[in-house]
Amino acid sequence: MGGTVATSDGEAPELTLVIPVYNEEAILVDSVTELCAALEEHGLHYEIILAENGSRDRTVELGEQLAERFAAVRMLRYPEPNYGGALREGIYRARGRFVICEEIDLCDVDFHRRALELLRADAADVVIGSKAMKGAEDTRPLSRRLATRVYNRALRITLGFTGTDTHGLKALRRDAILPVAAQCVVEHDVFASELVIRAERSGLRVRELPVVIEEKRAPSIHLVRRVPRVLRNLGRLMVSIHLSSGVTSDVPPAGSDSRSR
Repeated sequence: MGGTVATSDGEAPELTLVIPVYNEEAILVDSVTELCAALEEHGLHYEIILAENGSRDRTVELGEQLAERFAAVRMLRYPEPNYGGALREGIYRARGRFVICEEIDLCDVDFHRRALELLRADAADVVIGSKAMKGAEDTRPLSRRLATRVYNRALRITLGFTGTDTHGLKALRRDAILPVAAQCVVEHDVFASELVIRAERSGLRVRELPVVIEEKRAPSIHLVRRVPRVLRNLGRLMVSIHLSSGVTSDVPPAGSDSRSR
């Protein structure tokens, strides 16, 4: 029940949604249930990977229950609280031709629809759901909106990034993004930025679409606590890109299953 998903001897889904989850017991069940219903309403052939990373609440238990309830849902267990590490592992383990990096507190099916139109038409390799470009609507608190603006400006100044946003919703052509993900050297929050910047620098076609951001809950990690780690990883990223000293990771074989992790 709950959507169509590839099996070991079946047809692979067109779309994989990778959702990093950390201490999300309050909204996990409702968000995934609503997301599955919306994806089915649009007739998508999909799978959902819940990339759990170091939760201390009932996220794992609830995620496993969702995997039993919905054939389209898989649980991936990452051993520590690490958004970027879990996201990259989810991209590696995806079986869909296209991959959407989602957020459990967003689940924006309208972005899925618009981004898939571009990917299916071969008009882009990477589609960013920008909350900072013209036409976007960001309803988060002022402090978080300002932090996004400052962070994106820093990426443009230090790394030559030409877009307006790197975090949040992303739709990817999996075969194009895997080599890029393997070159990334930082994890946690900055991995998402590195993935987009390296994609742009490698010549992939990056498009942006304006999105409306209406979060369902406050961030699981407070903004002030994230700043020192973000600055450290941003420094590592600057050194790696400017000195061309990226480290390549091994890419797991496509189609490998993470239920046993």
